[in-house]
Amino acid sequence: MLFIGDSITDAGRDRSNPDDLGGGYPSVVAATYAAGIHAADGVRFLNRGISGNRIRDLRARWQANCLDLAPDVVSIMIGINDTWRRYDSDDETPVNAFERDYRAILQGTVDSSSGALVLVEPFLLPVRDGQESWREDLDPKIAVVRQLAADYSATLVSLDTLITQAAATRDPAKLAHDGVHPTPEGHVFIARTWLAATTT
Repeated sequence: MLFIGDSITDAGRDRSNPDDLGGGYPSVVAATYAAGIHAADGVRFLNRGISGNRIRDLRARWQANCLDLAPDVVSIMIGINDTWRRYDSDDETPVNAFERDYRAILQGTVDSSSGALVLVEPFLLPVRDGQESWREDLDPKIAVVRQLAADYSATLVSLDTLITQAAATRDPAKLAHDGVHPTPEGHVFIARTWLAATTT
């Protein structure tokens, strides 16, 4: 079972250890399986998140970091950096380019294996001044992820919707201290949301 994406997935993993899961939601998912809550016989969990990645970066490393590993399940969470770089570096990823690259990695995956796909929506919890404006860029990318999940019969983890609902009843910074990077509570929330989507 492969988790791949950006810093939210990376979560400080030791990249010199191919089996290190980092301190985020992939490790919570793996621990839940290990506790026997879900069947884990023979399941190996891998994390190939890399901090700062955008969809173009994921596409560039897809062969080595996904296809060569021949995973049975591929869970992808990507997109927030494609939005963030527009606002902090004036480096936009147009939505059509985002869709093109995302579709390319999904098509390459289905052409190469019969593994299951899990697509996790990127999310944003505005806690800093100006982050509300990011929605103009992020929401169309979330729509792309939803459409691709339908097109490729992938499991969709509706994370943006659900974490936004959860943040409405608490301080959003308790889930993502800067609106993007999850706190420990946020990682547990993502893991539970992932498990609910993939095991029902």
